[in-house]
Amino acid sequence: MSNTHGTARRALCAAPLALAALVALVAFQLAPAASRAQDDRAKNGDRAKDAGSVQSVAPGAPRRNSEVARMLSEIDARNVERTVRKLVSFGTRNTLSVQDNPARGIGAARDWLYSEFQQIALGAGGRMTVEKQSYTQAAQPPPRGRVPKDTVVTNVVATLRGTQAQSAARVYVVSGHYDSMCTSPTDAECDAPGANDDASGTAAVLEMARVMAKRQFDATIVFMAVAGEEQSLLGSTHFAEVAKKAGMNIEGMFTNDIVGNTTGGNGVRDRKTLRVFSEGVPSNETEEEARTRRSVGGENDSPSRQLARFIKETSDLYLKDFQVKLFYRRDRYGRGGDHIPFLERGYAAVRFTEPNEDYTHQHQNVRTENGVVYGDLPEFVDFEYVADVARVNCAALASLASAPARPKGVGINTRRLSVDTDLQWEANAEPDVAGYEIVWRDTVSPVWTNSQWVGSVLSHTAKGMSKDNYFFGVRAVDREGNRSPASYPRPVSGQPRPQPSPQRTPEH
Repeated sequence: MSNTHGTARRALCAAPLALAALVALVAFQLAPAASRAQDDRAKNGDRAKDAGSVQSVAPGAPRRNSEVARMLSEIDARNVERTVRKLVSFGTRNTLSVQDNPARGIGAARDWLYSEFQQIALGAGGRMTVEKQSYTQAAQPPPRGRVPKDTVVTNVVATLRGTQAQSAARVYVVSGHYDSMCTSPTDAECDAPGANDDASGTAAVLEMARVMAKRQFDATIVFMAVAGEEQSLLGSTHFAEVAKKAGMNIEGMFTNDIVGNTTGGNGVRDRKTLRVFSEGVPSNETEEEARTRRSVGGENDSPSRQLARFIKETSDLYLKDFQVKLFYRRDRYGRGGDHIPFLERGYAAVRFTEPNEDYTHQHQNVRTENGVVYGDLPEFVDFEYVADVARVNCAALASLASAPARPKGVGINTRRLSVDTDLQWEANAEPDVAGYEIVWRDTVSPVWTNSQWVGSVLSHTAKGMSKDNYFFGVRAVDREGNRSPASYPRPVSGQPRPQPSPQRTPEH
């Protein structure tokens, strides 16, 4: 886990072939909007006379998908433990450590992870590719930087390609960082076991890949172990920059960092809670967007916040005895993770971290002082807990990659002064989209509390519900009942969009 939010300058290399092949999928053309259809408002509940008569259901109403449940049951804490202990066995994984020793240093860890992902790819039917994404980081010596000399930084990237033509270019990224550090980030010789920070997150990603690679998903999932996190988020910054320049459509990014210790420095043990950090005001917000937000709200409705809410809704559906707890801030005080470079480039991204950290086991030289053991050692990792963290990730990723994309062009008519609320959006491109749901909540509520199926339409009027009194969103639903994250509307004026042809109601 990095101690700085800064993004270091670096020399970027060309995107590797496997990544370039994935990026090429972005060039597909969206299907045109369907023609206008007859208004079926009576069927879809659009004729409610006031807010009290709107027929709504809770967002958690969707049924559990049996295949997702099977994936979660296959996640095994014994595999997590094996990965953590193997990574610890390399002695140090400092990014500045030796790269050509087969038994010690970050190069040995890199090669082992690459081999593990390759073995996983064998069971993916040709849909998974594995690559070492490398570049040379120019020296940034202390005290301003953490790279005393030019250093090769390598991400290990496994890409599971989506199988639906209209969704394959939509990408979800999940990461852990496999580098580690002692007290000094530039000490490449000391033992830096990094069991929790962040072999735990890397182990969760590897176990997810093992389980998910055997399945097919509409959208593409990238499983990634990054390096250079402790040197100021170098590996993740490189990946995000290459992706942004190539126009990659990353719809969501998860990073798992410090997800293994269930006993905090405060003495509290919590094996049933996971923190999810998400930013409100987007890091790349323009001044025009800021003016709009200040006028009508939305500081709590960024794409990252919608992603976090989706994760919690999904976890509540599949993991009844495990709680995802939302934290409405980008990260902890004075710390930063690999989601930040993605946020800075306009991608929705969140961070997973254990609920109670113990700083005697983070960024410490291994030692014992006054009876206190310091160091990030495997005996302080709860492997069953890491497996539950992997299940939270897996459930959300599988649901996202199986569902339609979140609706685009979502707008709310702010010109018409009315006790009703007029919403509109663009048609999704996926052929299996059945229609759309409207979600809403009171302005003081942190999560969506109500939803209404409105059908295969591109606009909806919420009767008797003033836009001044609620926050609204729109999500797409396919014929199997898979739901996208919600999209928050922006102010628009003009006529409602033409309506598409009727579609079959999704299974609930």
